[in-house]
Amino acid sequence: MGPVTESLAALDEPVRSCFATMHARLHELVPHDITEGLSYGMPAFLYRGKGILSTVQTKTHLSLFPYSGSVVEQVAPDLPGFSLSKGTIRFSLDHPIPPAVLDRVIELRRAEIEAKLG
Repeated sequence: MGPVTESLAALDEPVRSCFATMHARLHELVPHDITEGLSYGMPAFLYRGKGILSTVQTKTHLSLFPYSGSVVEQVAPDLPGFSLSKGTIRFSLDHPIPPAVLDRVIELRRAEIEAKLG
């Protein structure tokens, strides 16, 4: 069991299911070269050794980390009403990230990693 799986198992429902759905979508869109590890001290999915996605629960919100300020900037127009920072998309169970935006985040980050690694 990796750090993401362990972190997910420690969460209560319905957050666990929310994150599990996001993780499953990552595996559908990027079926190869995904491993579990740590990135910036957080349990993360790694693509070709680089952070591609992390989901975290805090006391006040849920967060998606695509490990790229550029990716967050590119999807920001599609996330009105969401709290964003350089590398974070904050959301809640009542105000989830739209599936099409999640797909775009994953695809943009994968392309960014591939461009850097060649």
